[in-house]
Amino acid sequence: MLTLDEVVVAAGHTAGELRARPQQVKPSPSADRPRTGDLCLAGVRVHVPATYRADRPAGLLVMLHGAGGDAEQALWLVKQFAADENLVIVAPKSDDTTWDALRVGFGPDVALIDDALAAVFASYAIDPKRIAIGGFSDGASYALTLGLANGHLFRTILAFSPGFEAAPRSDGDPRIFISHGTDDRVLPIQRTSRRLVSALEQRHCDVTYYEFSGGHLVPAEALRRGFALLPRAQA
Repeated sequence: MLTLDEVVVAAGHTAGELRARPQQVKPSPSADRPRTGDLCLAGVRVHVPATYRADRPAGLLVMLHGAGGDAEQALWLVKQFAADENLVIVAPKSDDTTWDALRVGFGPDVALIDDALAAVFASYAIDPKRIAIGGFSDGASYALTLGLANGHLFRTILAFSPGFEAAPRSDGDPRIFISHGTDDRVLPIQRTSRRLVSALEQRHCDVTYYEFSGGHLVPAEALRRGFALLPRAQA
């Protein structure tokens, strides 16, 4: 039987609500230095840069793969920024071939991400002003959906070639970056990002939009422009 707290959390997950929040993590003695590198926390791939220090809170990026993809693909796309940006990367794998809200409604994927965030927040010092969510293709659609629904947690959303957003509510005022290729034949730009950006701007969202000549991919310039929007790491 579920406890009352478990029932409340489960209800939040079906509404797309993430409840995990950063905690104050005290610097550990050198003998108890937190683990860095490629880790698995709460069943999710997590990368903690070797430069991490508990006395210098890191940023955090939840990075979501596209349909049929996996955590490794999402992590590979952005891992290069981890050290320079002092950024912990959380790369979950969807329960099915794509994310729950894009199939049947919020549920197991929200719960997985929430548990992973709780594990990271309990072990690492994370700057609450530098928490972002991003993704490619279906992962970008899900990043927009979860990011807009949890805007007080995610300050920035990076959506590379999204199809749509389906947030049940808007929470907070996150900065949004969207990129899309003009020759995309998987998610044609005219019926996806161009419509999406227009709708978000009509809602007075803070959107930065970048179109590039190319197909369904994430070029280096799109990554550079997206990561430029993240709040800077403290020196």
